[in-house]
Amino acid sequence: MKDLPPLDKTAISVISLGDSSDDDKYWHSKTPEERMRAMEMMRRMVYGEDRTTGRLQRSIEVVDLKQG
Repeated sequence: MKDLPPLDKTAISVISLGDSSDDDKYWHSKTPEERMRAMEMMRRMVYGEDRTTGRLQRSIEVVDLKQG
């Protein structure tokens, strides 16, 4: 997956979650492994190769409790 296709960020389609489309039929015809590979490729296209091991930042906050 080193050679990812360019991502066209101008091609956006917004639909309702209730709308059925041919996309559903297409993805249901694929095996779970094929769907996972496609998802990983899309994730890398959006976030890049160097951010594949990113983690959530931890933050700690100390709070003094009132007595009584």
